[in-house]
Amino acid sequence: MKPKSINLALQGGGAHGAFTWGVLDRLLDEDWLEIAAISGTSAGALNGAALKSGLVRDGRQGARDDLDWLWSQVSEVHDLRLTRWIGALFPVPEIVNRWMEAFTPVAMADAFGRIVSPYDSGPFYVNPLARIVERFHYDEVCAEAGPRLFVSATNVRTGKIRVFSGAEISCDAILASACLPNVFRAVEIEDPATGRTEAFWDGGFTGNPALFPLFEADLPRDIVVVNINPLMRDGIPKTPAEIEGRINEINFNASLLRELRAISFVRRLIADGSVIEGRMKDVLMHLVADDAVMTSLRADSKIAPGQGTLSRLKAAGQAAADRFLDAHADDLGQRASVDLVAMFS
Repeated sequence: MKPKSINLALQGGGAHGAFTWGVLDRLLDEDWLEIAAISGTSAGALNGAALKSGLVRDGRQGARDDLDWLWSQVSEVHDLRLTRWIGALFPVPEIVNRWMEAFTPVAMADAFGRIVSPYDSGPFYVNPLARIVERFHYDEVCAEAGPRLFVSATNVRTGKIRVFSGAEISCDAILASACLPNVFRAVEIEDPATGRTEAFWDGGFTGNPALFPLFEADLPRDIVVVNINPLMRDGIPKTPAEIEGRINEINFNASLLRELRAISFVRRLIADGSVIEGRMKDVLMHLVADDAVMTSLRADSKIAPGQGTLSRLKAAGQAAADRFLDAHADDLGQRASVDLVAMFS
């Protein structure tokens, strides 16, 4: 296969980011495929940092090793729910499962989080992700070598996205990108341009992931989005958990859909000659996803992952990437494999 370069856009979605782990693991098998740039949000930022650090240090095997290490650390968050085995003992397990879910540690923590702020813990507060993120090798994460890395977070004061790149990427920047405000305290980072300290929340509110950093003229046209929040979900959510989960998916896909709609508009302008050739970049969009697997998972598994769930998601990501390569490897550099016109019709 002739060498080809792509940009990666990695969504956030908590522990469901293990799907992206599998996708990246499979893409790293292809020596002909070069990763030129990575835009990541939340779990996508963690995956992106591990991927780049490993590539800079020890090539493709180094990237695999760093991704494996990252998710071995995430796997230490155990799934404490009892519903899987208790519910099976009753003749109507769906009702029992719903009843049990209301009294499991995850559900109680969620309900507790609606009346108690992360700031109420006083001096005892600890961000549980910090012990992982602070162990990244930032000389490699921020290196000029290897793919460019962009990490997105949401400015609490302005509501605008901030994209960190190069030497701006730090432990705090990645923690900010993954800062769910009901779970973690806002991460405060000084803005070197203004000297003002700004607070940041999860980047998924404003860019999940941000695509526009990948439009730079010297980057390849192809953007491969690894999507872990289902764009479509059949049926009407009815239980409180289902409703909350679908609201979360819609909110965290909104920024991506806005950027995809803008790309579709620009491509139409280029195609009909309304834009002078070369004035705007003709981006080629691709998508790696498995909505069937993602819609089968409960939303709370994003914050209480079991080892089995992580392993299943990694395998699903590997399989999805394999299907993408089989179907669209020849499209890279030539044509988009996502029909944006049909998506928004």
